[in-house]
Amino acid sequence: MSTLIIEIEIACGVDVIVTDDTLTVNLDDGRTISVPLGWYPRLLYGTEKERNNVKLIGKGEGLHWPDLDEDISIKGLLAGHKSGESQKSLKQWLDKRKK
Repeated sequence: MSTLIIEIEIACGVDVIVTDDTLTVNLDDGRTISVPLGWYPRLLYGTEKERNNVKLIGKGEGLHWPDLDEDISIKGLLAGHKSGESQKSLKQWLDKRKK
């Protein structure tokens, strides 16, 4: 019996736009994916300056916001994964920002 193995190539990000309510990523295969900013509370609570300080990492396989300590993979975006951060962790992060 033989097994067929299919390799799936995930697109990479080439450009990121963050507005007050949407995260939009342009992909190298021509697609554009947009998700509500509410999926990622750290981005939602970040300032415009913090949200715009985003870096493509891993040759475009992920996004990193150093000011917000947030990382999002393109694979996760395409799969529709929201932030997995717990409410307790988010609250601690928000409390630390207030100081």
